Amino acid sequence: MEHEEIEKEVARKSVLVYLPISIGLAVLFFLASTFTGNYPLVARIGGMVWVGLLSLIVSMPIVISRVKKQLHGKSQ
Repeated sequence: MEHEEIEKEVARKSVLVYLPISIGLAVLFFLASTFTGNYPLVARIGGMVWVGLLSLIVSMPIVISRVKKQLHGKSQ
């Protein structure tokens, strides 16, 4: 495989992992804030967006590096 093809494959596989993680954490935050407190809807949605964004920032480099290691192990 060429380098560009490997990078595209890493990007495709990584998105399929870190995006559901971030969305899942955001939904989990929304549900937890809905059932455990009396918070306004704007605060719950704002918190959900914030948690989703932060979890995306944190999970993206971790997932990308793990997927790269997996693909480099297969290609060698």
